[in-house]
Amino acid sequence: MISETHSKIQSRHLKRSAYLYVRQSTLRQVFENTESTQRQYDLRNRAVALGWRLDQIIVIDSDLGQSGASAVDREGFQRLVTEVSLGRAGIVMGLEVSRLARNSTDWHRCSRSARSPTA
Repeated sequence: MISETHSKIQSRHLKRSAYLYVRQSTLRQVFENTESTQRQYDLRNRAVALGWRLDQIIVIDSDLGQSGASAVDREGFQRLVTEVSLGRAGIVMGLEVSRLARNSTDWHRCSRSARSPTA
């Protein structure tokens, strides 16, 4: 696939991993809305088009079937926040921001963690 250029993506971002967060709120959605789940997984192609190698793309899908109402029991969300906080993420991809957190406390905690001097 031919790499796209995007003004916000710099070489320092491409040196880090691309994180793809995949989540559906309920197990019923996972089984009945397979096209939505597939669209989320297909974001890998977008990351490749933006310049990441396949081996740099980390898919976090351990929260499939779990509500976004709280981050407490979502291992994948916790992992994502940790990776961003440690400066390992060059990009985080998902179809909707609501996939990350619907609870404003969780969202603010995540966005504060994402701010780093090296980002």
